[in-house]
Parts: sequence; C-alpha cells; structure tokens
Amino acid sequence: MTTRSPSPFSAPTTQRVLVTGGAGFLGSHLCEALLARGHDVLCVDNFYTGSKANIVHLFANPMFELMRHDITFPLYVEADAIYNLACPASPIHYQFDPVQTTKTSVHGAINMLGLAKRIKARILQASTSEVYGDPEIHPQPEDYWGHCNPVGPRACYDEGKRCAETLFFDYHRQHGLEIKVARIFNTYGPRMHPNDGRVVSNFIVQALHNAPITLYGDGRQTRSFCYVDDLVAGLVALMESAAGFTGPVNLGNPDEFTIRELAELVIELTGSRSQLCFEPLPTDDPRQRQPDIALARAELGWTPSVALREGLARTIAYFDRTLSAATDPAAAP
Repeated sequence: MTTRSPSPFSAPTTQRVLVTGGAGFLGSHLCEALLARGHDVLCVDNFYTGSKANIVHLFANPMFELMRHDITFPLYVEADAIYNLACPASPIHYQFDPVQTTKTSVHGAINMLGLAKRIKARILQASTSEVYGDPEIHPQPEDYWGHCNPVGPRACYDEGKRCAETLFFDYHRQHGLEIKVARIFNTYGPRMHPNDGRVVSNFIVQALHNAPITLYGDGRQTRSFCYVDDLVAGLVALMESAAGFTGPVNLGNPDEFTIRELAELVIELTGSRSQLCFEPLPTDDPRQRQPDIALARAELGWTPSVALREGLARTIAYFDRTLSAATDPAAAP
C-alpha cells in the first residue's frame, strides 16, 4: 500500500484547473466544487451531452471560464491540473454514435495526456465501473481485471475506457506523468438529463408522470448508487492525494440494491400511481455491480455519506421542478 506523503495539491492555493466535460452532469458539480475551493476553473465541453443550463449560474464568477471544444482534437491551454471527464456516460448517448464514443475515450485521452505532459500538469481520468463488465467477482476490487465483451454494443464505452486507463498508465511509466485514475460507479443527483436512459432518471421521470416503470429482466440485478456530492468529494480527494498514489481507485457507494427495490423506493418517495412493467434484459447488461471501496477509505479517507433515500429525495425534487418548468415556464425556479 502506498504511504501518504505531503502533496502540493493539499495546499489552499489557487490553481488553474481544466475540467473536460465540465458542462455535463458530473462535470458541472465538479466545477462548482473547485470554484468553492478558490480555484480558477476552465470548463471545456463540446455540448454533445453537456448543457449550458448546467453551468449558466457560474458565468458571473470571474474565476470561471467556458470553452467549446471537442477533445478528440488537440487542445492548447495552460493548467496546473486536469480532470478528464469528457465522454457520453449513458447507454442511450454512448451507443448513438459508438465510433465517436471510442474516439472520445481513446483520442481524447491521448490529447489530454499529451497536454498534461507538455505543461507538466497532474491529470485525473474519470474511468468507470464498466471496465469490470458483467463481473464474476463480487464486490469488485481494483485488482479484478473484469469480464467484458469486446465486440458487444456496450464495448465502445467499456473498452474505450479500458484503453484510456492503459494509456494513462503507459504515460505514467514511460514519461513519469502524474496520473490519477478513478473508477466511478453509478452516480445520480440533480442535473441528470431526464432522457439519458439511466435507471435513476428513467424511474423518477416515469414515476412523476404516473407512467409504468420499466424494469429489465426480473429486476433482481443489483446496482450501488452514489450521490453526486459524495462522488465529487472523492474525485477532489483523489486529485489532491499523494503523488505516488495513482489508483485506479473505486469511487461509489457500497450499499447494494436490486433494481426492483430502487423502483419501489422511487414510487414511495414520489407518491406515484405507477405500476411495474418488465422488458427483456439488454445485451451484456451487468447482473451485479458493487464497489469494494477499501482502497478509497485507506488512501483518501473517503466514504460516501448520503443514503439512497436522502439522495433520491433531493433528486426527485430537482426533476419535479425541471419537468414542471418545461410544461409551465411560470413554474421555473
């Protein structure tokens, strides 16, 4: 296990921080957190899945800057640290243009690593629990190599992220680049897109409309859901950790729920009249997903604190406001 040592990233000094995918769900919350820590934030996004609505409230902050750019093309800026979050993360979005998804993960990683090497910046890769595929080990520790289908419909995302991890560690070994790799498990919260196809947003939108809630398979497959504030705190802790600690490190909530349990909790919290309906399980859909976060606890002192019921209540309130505003502009917050 890596021994902790003092890190310049722990100092409360202003840094120039680049966040790719900064207008997305996770990226926008990360930009907020970095600004709150006194950093100068450059948000880069091509708005393929990100939205200006997620960051418009930051425009008045003189420490925030927005650049429209696709990281599959080289980027020439200055920064002290780089968070590479750019990539579609929901199946609907990443399967819509799978070739571009792979390019974003692979070409984007090459371009951001090249930038970090040139400007001597520390760089964090937002990887994913999808690198474990449909796991044969439960819960999933970081030393598990995964069980992925390299030619299936999810491979553009799974294998793209796996290749990005390879590139990060090769740049670290070959060029001495300071890297951090986070494997992010299912994350939810305000600013999720209502039509992104992810299970939490799907269930909440269906419940608020009193529509049937769609479960795939028998609903007994499991997931672990991490509230966005907890996840962002983990990313920042990883970036500010000792230089010798690279990861990969799992970031997620280890509390495991079946998809059916999630649906029933959403119905309860919304007071919905929705009924459950069942559809065939999609190809390569993982049966189990639960992070082993022992490494994050030991190296980062990080443990998620927001329980699913509490986080869902906050997320439902956000979706209720957003959907009401879409149908009645006078109801906008």
